[in-house]
Amino acid sequence: MLLSLENVTFGYTNAPVLEDVSFTLHENERVGLVGGNGEGKTTLIKLMLGELSPDSGSVAVKNGIRIGYLEQDGSQIAGSTVYSAMLEVFARDFELINAMRETETKMADATEQELKILSAKYESLTRQVQARDSYHAEVKIKTVLGGMGFLNRLEQEVSTLSGGEKTKLKFCRLLLEEPDLLILDEPTNHLDVKTLFWLEDYLSSYKGTLFVVSHDRYFLDRLTTRTLEIDRGKATAFKGNYTKYKFLKEAQLSEEWKQYERTCEEITRLQQYVNRNIVRATTAKSAQSRVKKIEKLGKPECPAPPPHPPRFRFEYNELPYENLLTVEKFDLVAGGKPLIKDAEFSLTRGDKCAIIGDNGAGKTTLLKYLVTPNQPNVKFAKFIKIGYYDQEQAALRGETNVLETFRSKFFLLSQTDARKMLAQAGIFADDMEKPTKQLSGGERAKLALALLQAKQGNTLILDEPTNHLDLLARESLERALREFDGTMLFVSHDRRFIEAVAKKIIVIENGKLSMFDGGYAEYLESKKNALPPPAAETPKKEERTESGYRSKEERAKEAKRRTRVKEIETRLAELEQEEERLNGALAEHASDYAKVSEISQALEALHAESESLYGEYGELI
Repeated sequence: MLLSLENVTFGYTNAPVLEDVSFTLHENERVGLVGGNGEGKTTLIKLMLGELSPDSGSVAVKNGIRIGYLEQDGSQIAGSTVYSAMLEVFARDFELINAMRETETKMADATEQELKILSAKYESLTRQVQARDSYHAEVKIKTVLGGMGFLNRLEQEVSTLSGGEKTKLKFCRLLLEEPDLLILDEPTNHLDVKTLFWLEDYLSSYKGTLFVVSHDRYFLDRLTTRTLEIDRGKATAFKGNYTKYKFLKEAQLSEEWKQYERTCEEITRLQQYVNRNIVRATTAKSAQSRVKKIEKLGKPECPAPPPHPPRFRFEYNELPYENLLTVEKFDLVAGGKPLIKDAEFSLTRGDKCAIIGDNGAGKTTLLKYLVTPNQPNVKFAKFIKIGYYDQEQAALRGETNVLETFRSKFFLLSQTDARKMLAQAGIFADDMEKPTKQLSGGERAKLALALLQAKQGNTLILDEPTNHLDLLARESLERALREFDGTMLFVSHDRRFIEAVAKKIIVIENGKLSMFDGGYAEYLESKKNALPPPAAETPKKEERTESGYRSKEERAKEAKRRTRVKEIETRLAELEQEEERLNGALAEHASDYAKVSEISQALEALHAESESLYGEYGELI
């Protein structure tokens, strides 16, 4: 047991947020925490961390446990540069290595008595370095920074990073610290698709316990083996990942309703018997026994209905022409930085197309370019009506309340209709009177989607529409957009959402834009299968050119890289064996000053070669 909550209740100003919550985390578990916005997930984490104290119940934490916590936003990170911030994690490792080298130097000039002491010290330091795997520190740093997209920014000042980048860098540090319990609150925020796949692979072999809050269903499905649900203050644990939880939850609700109906039917049957027989002398006794049964059954408690997700429905009145959008060849530049060169593509009425690419590739910039009026390279069909969803939602942060903001944009709508549309989107009466600047991220997203519905666009251009939405709201939006028979062009980091909605994929990679005619699962499969053909079946030059995979030079370069990686791994294994042999010889000849000096010099050279190879290895992998 690492951490346990027993009958924990907590609330603010006499309003309970969590009631009678109990669960236990064990070593090497993978637990996902799910629940709607405002259900108390972050409150639960703060109770686990000891930042809040329960009103009743207890929180028990194993002695000596190391807990790492990644907050959604606002994470601070020490260090002047990206690389130095990571070096601090391994400060003790570098101290041990330096101490070994200092000991080696002293051994060269030591007396016989001093040499015995120094040899023992050196042996102790060697064991510690090996136990901590200290020589791999720099490789670990570069592996994590590379996977999270920082490898080309090692010397960038931490102070110049954005808030999202600082959170991501804090995540890198937590991964390197390897705490016993790693608590992650929305870890997939600020990560592009490529980084998400890397992170899932990395965390799948994580040695500690993971406790994850995420709205990314793909992420939860790949990593978690138990799901903890917070619903109306109650916590319920389910075996399995998110998809399994959804199945079990539905089955549980079905069984609860069946049991409720069986109990009601039994009470009705018993009561009918009592009503018929209680006044008869011959049957009064049996009627009384049934009265006791009714009392024992008590009044059945009606199962709580599942929470109502928001309801979205996107409709339009006017049909655009068939050839909906043509983007002629152009270059995309932002802030003087070239993003995409020679981009061109087209969309036909009814297409649903996702844009994917690394962070900073130009996805959002491309959408903004398309919706900017009078772009010379952009040609829209007649009768097109665009509904644009801007993830920044800067216009929804003012003093005007929600209802007034909505009606100011659609003033022909009656107040009743406006309230109905907002309520369907999950914004209810109390929230309609709030100034829009006081809305949470999830509430603001729902308001933006309600506005998008009211516009009745036949073409939707969406920039991260699932951001800030809880899982139920995401699934509801996903259903609505699948049913929408208009045209869509959207950017999203939610892979399950892309997979469910997109029928075409635009890929922005290495400054180039390309179109894939197929869904997201097909695209991933094509990437997976895009391997160089066997030598005996080498296609003709024309076929290789059309495949769009890699040139002969690129494949040769990749083969050379793999060969070099293998060489380094072989050499490092040889050096480790040599180090063990030299350490043994050092202990054997501890009284021979000349021999000890010779061995120490050999160890110094060995360590220097190892560090050089590990540095090169980190670059190659």
